[in-house]
This record gives sequence, C-alpha cells and structure tokens, in this order.
Amino acid sequence: MAEERAAVARPGRTRAGSLWRDAWLELRRRPVFWLSAVILVLAVAMAALPGAFTRFGPNEGCDLRRSKKGPGGAAVFGYDLQGCEYWSQIVHGARASVLIGIAVTVFALLVSVVLGLLAGYYGGLPDAVVSRLTDVFFGIPFVLGATVILVAFPGHGVWAMTLVLVVLGWTTMTRLMRAQVIAVRDMDYVAAARMLGAGDLRVMVRHILPNAVAPVFVVAMLNVGNVIAGEATLDYLGVGLQYPEVSWGLQLNVAQVFFAEHPHLLVFPSLFLTATVLSFLLLGDVVRDALDPGLR
Repeated sequence: MAEERAAVARPGRTRAGSLWRDAWLELRRRPVFWLSAVILVLAVAMAALPGAFTRFGPNEGCDLRRSKKGPGGAAVFGYDLQGCEYWSQIVHGARASVLIGIAVTVFALLVSVVLGLLAGYYGGLPDAVVSRLTDVFFGIPFVLGATVILVAFPGHGVWAMTLVLVVLGWTTMTRLMRAQVIAVRDMDYVAAARMLGAGDLRVMVRHILPNAVAPVFVVAMLNVGNVIAGEATLDYLGVGLQYPEVSWGLQLNVAQVFFAEHPHLLVFPSLFLTATVLSFLLLGDVVRDALDPGLR
C-alpha cells in the first residue's frame, strides 16, 4: 500500500527531473551554450576574484601624467582619465555590474516565486491583491522609475541600487509564475497528493513549484542581462553609482566626452558590457529552447 501511494505521489517530481535532465542533454550539444557559458564564467570570475586578473586595486597605481594615453607598452588597454591602467579599471568595473545584475535577479525571482505561488494556488483575494499590486508596479517604467528614486535619495551605493531595481523588477516574473501555477495546480498528480493528505505548503513546494518554475527560470536568466544593461544606463546618465565606485557604466559616462580623441575609453568597456549582456540573453534563449521541445 505504501508503494502504491509513493507511485501516485511521484509523477510530478519525475516529470520535473526528466525535464531538466533532457534539457541538459540538449544544451550540451549547443555551441552557443558553451560560448555564452565561457564568457559568463570569465565575467563572474573577474567580479569575484579581480586580483587574479590584475595587480592593481580599484583606482590604484594612477598617474595623471599618463592620463588618457592609448593602448601600448605594458598597458594593453591604455589609461583612463586619472591615469589608471584601464585594464585594471575594467576588471574592477565588472564587480558592480555583475553583482547588481545577479543580486537583483535572485531577489526578484524569490519575490516572484512566493507571490506567484500564493496568488496562483489560492486564487480569490490573495490573487486579486497580488494582481493589482503587480499592475501598479508594472506601470512604472524601469529606467525612469529608478532614475526618479535614485535622484531623490543621493549618496546611494551598490546595495541601495540593488534594492531599487528589485522593487521595480519583479512584476514580469510574478505574472508568469502565477500563470504557470494556475496551469499546474489542477493536474492529476497534484490532486493525488491532496488526496493522500499533503498540506498546502507541501503541495506547492514539492509538486507545483518544480513543474512551474522552468519558464520563470528562463526569464530570470534573460533578466540578468537586462538588469546589467539597466544599471549601466543609470550610471551613464549620472544617477547610478558615483565615483570612487568603479563600473562599466561609469566608465562609459566619462568616455563620452573624450570619444573622438581617445576612443579606447569608450570601446573597451563597451565590448565587455555588450559581451556580458549578450551572453546572458543568448544563454536564456538556448535554455528556453532546451526546456520547450516544441521550439527545437
């Protein structure tokens, strides 16, 4: 009898495990997956372990006599406005951009999973409250809303920017999570789990969540690239991080004035920013295709 109950309660977990296993087998055959993964591993390594890539710290080893010198000699990427080795500054600039992109996405994903599960599973009043709250925040333009908040509270740092972007960046994933939960909650294996006495929390965590989260996870991967681009945009506009912080967006903000005479100041951070954002977007695309057999 216990074996029969286990067999009835297992299909949801087996289906989810099989989905991710099949997706991995599909991803291993995609060159785009490996190219994107290598670039992202490099970007994350630069953000986490900058000392492995450069001997200078942020804003260290600077000499104004070398200000804006182009690539050549020991400085392959040249020097910035303060005479700092530009390669070192770009390496340290990865930390703020990558950290904010990943942190915002992780926190926004957690918020979306919790709210989407509650709204989709219970319906009624919880669904109405979450849906109306989502509509309100969804109507606030991402960059414009962040600009207004950051201008109103100057002196912010990395974690303040992360909080602002989380507040504005959870709506799309919440809507998708709610829709997925509504589609899954009436499946046979969920009904069987309820009949066997599983509580609401167990049903949501063990049976609904594994089978509903895949599309949300894909959107989260795409969202990392969008958040990094949004953070760089805010820095470029002068309302994001401020000196002495180092980020790719700040480097672009400074470089715009000197682009004609010193193009290396704009080209190198642009290349790193574009490669990182594009890799997250491409990785999200191939993961989406692997998780949805109909798109292969």
